[in-house]
Amino acid sequence: MATYLDVHPVDPQPRAIRTAVAALREGGLIAYPTDSGYALGAMLGNQDAKDRIRTIRRLDDRHHYTLVCSDFAQLGQFVIIDNAVFRAIKATTPGPYTFILPATKEVPRRLLHPKKKTVGVRIPDHPVVRALLAELGEPLLSSTLILPGESEPMTDGWTVKDTLDHQVDVVLDSGECGTEPTTVIDFSDGTAEVVRVGAGEVSRFED
Repeated sequence: MATYLDVHPVDPQPRAIRTAVAALREGGLIAYPTDSGYALGAMLGNQDAKDRIRTIRRLDDRHHYTLVCSDFAQLGQFVIIDNAVFRAIKATTPGPYTFILPATKEVPRRLLHPKKKTVGVRIPDHPVVRALLAELGEPLLSSTLILPGESEPMTDGWTVKDTLDHQVDVVLDSGECGTEPTTVIDFSDGTAEVVRVGAGEVSRFED
């Protein structure tokens, strides 16, 4: 059964955050709230957790996993960004966007898109995520918690616990969170392509 942690939405309790991060470091898979619905999270090198995410969401090999980063400096260690892309991303982070970019050698090969050698990155605007990343000290391997057959992410912690009780190790619940998935922008060829319209405003990325 998953450990259920009720956390404050603005000032998350350090003990709860430490419990979740301890589970991550022990190879666990967590479900946590973001500014765009719930997400599944694990340590970058955790192949077992990646396989569990794939099973829960029924994903294929072409799925872009996301590196959830604490800030722009951390993001820059894992993706290649030119000046124009830098300005565009900087202006919209933190926020409900996922950006697909060419990966650096810091990203484990098995997390890359098999043909494009790209990875998704994002910097969420949510106190619980910021607390998790600060305690962990590195990005989270993540995927939006959209169940098979659904178009929107799960948004209620207790429902996540009830649905995935034997498939995840920890569920953090901070009350209401965003109800739309992230807007996905593909910058892999240097220009913006809107892949998915979600919570983030897209007008600045359209010609």
